[in-house]
This record gives sequence, C-alpha cells and structure tokens, in this order.
Amino acid sequence: MKVSAIIPAAGMGIRMGSSVPKQFLLLDGKSILHHTLSVLDQCSVVDEIVLVVSEKEIGKAQQQIQDSHPKVTKIIAGGTERQDSVYNGLQSLDSETDIVVVHDGVRPFVSADLIRETVEAARDFGAAIAAIPVSDTIKKVNEEGLVERTIDRNGLWRVQTPQTFQVSLLKEAFAKAQADNFYGTDEGSLIEYLGREVKVVPGSEFNIKITRSEDLALGEKIVELLKTRQPKSRAESLS
Repeated sequence: MKVSAIIPAAGMGIRMGSSVPKQFLLLDGKSILHHTLSVLDQCSVVDEIVLVVSEKEIGKAQQQIQDSHPKVTKIIAGGTERQDSVYNGLQSLDSETDIVVVHDGVRPFVSADLIRETVEAARDFGAAIAAIPVSDTIKKVNEEGLVERTIDRNGLWRVQTPQTFQVSLLKEAFAKAQADNFYGTDEGSLIEYLGREVKVVPGSEFNIKITRSEDLALGEKIVELLKTRQPKSRAESLS
C-alpha cells in the first residue's frame, strides 16, 4: 500500500499581517513548514510528500525544503483556492498511490500516531478526518452581532487535518465537485457532498493551525512544553 501526502502551503498569510507567507515564518528558529514536513518525513507509513506552494514561492521552497526533507518528491504550484491546490497535488500523484493524506502546511504539531490512525481508518472506511469534540458553548449570532440562539454542542466537532482518503474516492469527489462548481471548506466536505461517509479520528489540542500572530505565540509555548519532556527530537516526541 503506497501512501502519499499532499501538503497545501500556498497561503499568503494575510491574517498573520506579515509580508512573509505564514508557512515560512520561523517557529523555534526554523520555518513552520519545516516542522510540519519533519513529522511526515519521520512517519513510517508515509512514502512520499507532494508540497503545494504558490507559484512565486516554488524556488524558495526548493531551496529551503527539498534537500532537508527526502520524502518531498515534488513541489508544485497551487491554485486560487485551497481546493484547487489540493486538486493540483492529487493530479500529480502516480498511479501506484493507494491512500492520500492531506495535511495543512501550517499545522506543525501533528503527530505520527495521528497520521497513522487516519491512514488505517481511510483504508477501512474510505475517508477519515482528524477532529476534536466542541467543548465551548456555541451561539448563533445575527448580522447585528446579537445572539439568536444557543446551539446544542452535542455531536459537534472541530475539524483538523490530516484528512486521509482512498485515492479513487477522493478523485471521484473532486470530479463531482468540479462538475457542480462546488467548493467545500475541507476535503471531507467533498466526500460528504458525494454522499459518502467520513470516519472521525480523535485529534489533538496541540494540533493547532497557525494562521494568526497569537497562534504563532502559542506555537512557541508548545515547543517549550515539548522540550521539557526532553525528546531526542521534536518529531519523535510527536510520534
């Protein structure tokens, strides 16, 4: 069984308020993207990585990434939307790929165990996503900023990545989405739109997505916490 990972990292970091794309911002002295790829590199179930960046960042990514991450076999240009970028990555996979893992380039604290669990679930169910049960009270708010009602949080989950699929199923979902001009907020929503089931795998509160400056500050704190556990390497501590 060949497992390939697609890493969408074509965002421009507008919400971060930085001129540097967020995936290239430094976390503990190295780029966020470097940390993410390091875990995937050391995850035994992942055979190859396809990195998707904006066209103008391809040269920078090749210079910073490819030599230090041996499983990165391709660095390709993304599209206008995240869905377009993942599609480009999906189209670049060879015919031998059975399972595809899609993981945000700016989620550097993913664990190797979580990746493996989603791969196993995708093998059994076709589609699997990492997610966390909602613990906060959820309010429906109108355009004026007034609360309309409180929503029952029972059964509500916050979705993360990795999101992992049998390649044939994800390609089928993309084909339908393109035919109907449907854009989902994640790959799991494309499977739902296709009318197929998605298995939820419990994620981690550490598995944050770094999109704002406060996320980066929190990421530094997570790094410090992991260092207190005295791992041989950060990637090993997450495996």
